[in-house]
Amino acid sequence: MPGLIIEPNMAQPDDFYEALIQMHRDLTPEQSEMANAHLILLLANHVGDPEVLRDAMNRARALVPDVPS
Repeated sequence: MPGLIIEPNMAQPDDFYEALIQMHRDLTPEQSEMANAHLILLLANHVGDPEVLRDAMNRARALVPDVPS
């Protein structure tokens, strides 16, 4: 199975972004976090490959800046 695709791979990224924003509309911050968690788990199940998922998690974590002290 191929590894994590990191090059642009969406036919209509603006439409996806709008749908993602719409998914969060009228949710509390806690509900929004829960919706994100559910979406992540659904997509992780769809991907299914633990190596690809670990790679994605490592890359996502590396993009989070350190919290200033």
